Amino acid sequence: MRKRLLIFIAGCLYYSGAVAVARCLARLGERRLVILNYHQATGGDLCRHLLYLRQHYRIMHIEAALEELYAPEIYSHDRRTPLVLTFDDGYRDNYTHAFALARQWQIPIVVYLVPGYIESGAHFWWLEGKHLVQHARVPVAVIEGRTYQLTVARERAALADFIDTRVRYASSVAERERFLASIYTELAVSSDGLSLEEEAALPLSWEQVVEMEQSGWVSFGAHTMHHPILAYLTDEQEVQQEVEACRGVVERHLGHPVRSFAYPVGQMQHIGEGAMEAVKRTGYCWAVTTRYGFNTPRSHPHLLHRIEVDVSQHWLVVAAEAAGLWGLFARVRWLPPVRRYLTNAGKKQASTVR
Repeated sequence: MRKRLLIFIAGCLYYSGAVAVARCLARLGERRLVILNYHQATGGDLCRHLLYLRQHYRIMHIEAALEELYAPEIYSHDRRTPLVLTFDDGYRDNYTHAFALARQWQIPIVVYLVPGYIESGAHFWWLEGKHLVQHARVPVAVIEGRTYQLTVARERAALADFIDTRVRYASSVAERERFLASIYTELAVSSDGLSLEEEAALPLSWEQVVEMEQSGWVSFGAHTMHHPILAYLTDEQEVQQEVEACRGVVERHLGHPVRSFAYPVGQMQHIGEGAMEAVKRTGYCWAVTTRYGFNTPRSHPHLLHRIEVDVSQHWLVVAAEAAGLWGLFARVRWLPPVRRYLTNAGKKQASTVR
């Protein structure tokens, strides 16, 4: 019911002309760059999103878009607002689906990679709770003093939530991996029979990464080596290593400098005080957060804004998001369903990490 209401509101904004007016006003004002933030490419209608965005925005690679944003002398005869499509983490469906669409419609995209997961055989850690419980081969598990009856749906969900919480707040990558290894043993997890959904959520391979870049339609940025939440790491040297090693590995595989970075999770409380300095020391020109908003020449180059979107959203909602109307309406007191939607979307992003 709520989803239908949100689509109705977005449809009113679009078909009343409000979205078109907002796009026009954006072109008349200060330079603006819209950066959208996707994760997985399947599970919705990415094709419809791209067709709409290609028609109404000037979609660019992130390096070219940011060079233009910060250089007043760079001028384009195309007056549409520049827009960048980013995909965090490097899921396999970024290759099978997003890349296929990018080539078909000639739309540039950028993917932020986590090299420590590529060809490791591991699932991204924020998916492990669900995966471990789903593939457990024991009916009962005792984890840190609590007994979980895995034949009971409520108990399975509780264990998955516990695993997620423990790995999310780990103070080091080593601690996180030790805990996950112990859970694999305790649950006697089977690696057989992955679902199509799980297959799509596996990391890319380096062969796929190279093929994507050689096409000219996909560029890559860095997203830390192992995707820890940087603010939760207790060792400053580990923060620096996560930021720096990631760049080195990606550059070795691609054969050229990597200039942009995406903070894991990306809100200020997840970035922490030392992460931005580590990003600067490593030599990244730009870094993107998940803080809502648009970018102007006054935006901090290492704290750039992005707008969280998802392939499961209706294209009308994405149209309102890209134009800035969704965030505006979310602040109106008499539209609590929209406010709740955006609040819940933010919580979902923080809880699933991606």
